[in-house]
Amino acid sequence: QVQLGESGGESVQAGGSLRLSCAASGYTYGTSCMGWFRQAPGKQREGVAAISPGGVTYYANSVKDRFTISRDNTKNTLYLQMNSLKPEDTAMYYCAADTRPYCGAVLYRGPLEEIHYNYWGQGTQVTVSS
Repeated sequence: QVQLGESGGESVQAGGSLRLSCAASGYTYGTSCMGWFRQAPGKQREGVAAISPGGVTYYANSVKDRFTISRDNTKNTLYLQMNSLKPEDTAMYYCAADTRPYCGAVLYRGPLEEIHYNYWGQGTQVTVSS
């Protein structure tokens, strides 16, 4: 079955960096669309970044120029490099997968919308202190 396992979350000070990883299994990773989402306490889950099978990337305005999403199709792993972290980046971070055929052809319509993803990981906590 499809499994997504996030890792790399921890507590850091503002201005620091972290790299999150998401190990995927149980499906053809290379043809899937992948995304990172986050949910802060008391807030709705929001899309952070997404990447198509071909490597086209999308970012939320709040993280553009600070975060970088990437994928290694040889390792079935998704990454999120987070630099210049701010206290408002504190949240549980989730990776998500859209394993449906040709997801890349429609990802542009709403890459950071939850509805486009059919599998989710359990999350990894990122805490940024000021």
